[in-house]
Amino acid sequence: MFEAFQNIAKIPELKKRVLFSLSMLAVYRIGCHVPTPGIDTAALAHFFKQAQGTLLGMFDMFSGGALQKLTVFALGIMPYISSSIIFQLLQVVVPSIEKLSKEGESGRKKIIQYTRYGTIVLSVVQALGISIGLESMRGPAGEMVVPSPGWGFRIMTVITLTAGTAFIMWLGEQMSEKGLGNGISLIIFAGIVARIPSAIANSYRLMSTGQLSLFTLIFIFVLMYAVIWAIVYVERGQRRVPIHYAKRVVGLKTFGAQSSHLPLKVNMAGVIPPIFASSIIMFPATVGNFINIPWVQRASKSLTPGNWVYNVFYVAFIVFFCYFYTAVTFNPADVADNIKKHGGYIPGIRPGTETSEHLDRVLTKLTFAGAIYISAVCVLPSILIGKFNLPFYFGGTALLIAVGVGMDTVSQIESHLITRNYDGFMKGVKIRGRK
Repeated sequence: MFEAFQNIAKIPELKKRVLFSLSMLAVYRIGCHVPTPGIDTAALAHFFKQAQGTLLGMFDMFSGGALQKLTVFALGIMPYISSSIIFQLLQVVVPSIEKLSKEGESGRKKIIQYTRYGTIVLSVVQALGISIGLESMRGPAGEMVVPSPGWGFRIMTVITLTAGTAFIMWLGEQMSEKGLGNGISLIIFAGIVARIPSAIANSYRLMSTGQLSLFTLIFIFVLMYAVIWAIVYVERGQRRVPIHYAKRVVGLKTFGAQSSHLPLKVNMAGVIPPIFASSIIMFPATVGNFINIPWVQRASKSLTPGNWVYNVFYVAFIVFFCYFYTAVTFNPADVADNIKKHGGYIPGIRPGTETSEHLDRVLTKLTFAGAIYISAVCVLPSILIGKFNLPFYFGGTALLIAVGVGMDTVSQIESHLITRNYDGFMKGVKIRGRK
């Protein structure tokens, strides 16, 4: 592995991309420590100590601790993800947006622009709800979290948090374009990983005071290791659909019959379903947590991690987005048409419509298996960790995102290294991008 890092430095383009991504992540982490004006941070920190293991604690995990300190990046990247979900859903139900999605690069840029506008609108709504909720919060001694409440504080908070989210959105897009991996996913990854040192320190403190047994701590780490192993194993899994190409004559050249395969991943949607599901559940529940109305408080409490209502909705959203995102990114009819155009066919299946139907059946079964796998990884460890009342929320969802994003990023680096005849990170291991 050390040799692979040395090889990165030998490739100027790869080195530039890696350094650019790291510098953007450093900027993001610095912003997570810049507080929003007008807040009593000590009183707010006391409030969040009581919110650990709840929905607010989970939202704070995705923002890398920025919400707990109410920094300029407190909203994180979730408004952008929510906006992306909305416009992907609109592509299915609104003909004009569906038409845009089929216009190639120009239509894609237009939808991205609309997504940015939607991000700003959602950020304003969430920031206003948070600012109003903060005015009703009090610290342990009864001191107000907001010493000078009013519309001046609300407007300033809305502008600050909205600008922070817009800046994070820009960082993510720059990282996707000039760096390595998906910038938005890397920002979420950085927020999750940033919590690990404090989580380990808190666990050690509880163990030293006798509040946490050594056996329990070992069990949790074994559980996390097992989940990581399962994620890596399933993410590398593929269903290879065989494709045969008949003998072809192009001009004066004759191409002999060839055999290939179409790789279909078990988890085609990647880490998108749990991110989308978390975003949808967090938005109404987080806003409702700041509204002091009994029925709203009860509804918000029912949507906290570990609650059976939350788990049911979470699994339902994960399954839905697994199928939805797979349908958006993989069109069996288009794939079957491309195979037919190149003179290919699946053994025993007629080209055209029957090939499309066969791919759709295979993909439906794979997506179901992938949805069950993601739901189990995201929900079961979280339930077990909740039973032990650990001082951090680093359950299956966080592990799935962290491991998935890490694998994708390493795979991209591996591809750059192998393309230029350098050894990668994992010699003798078959991963995506290595032949």
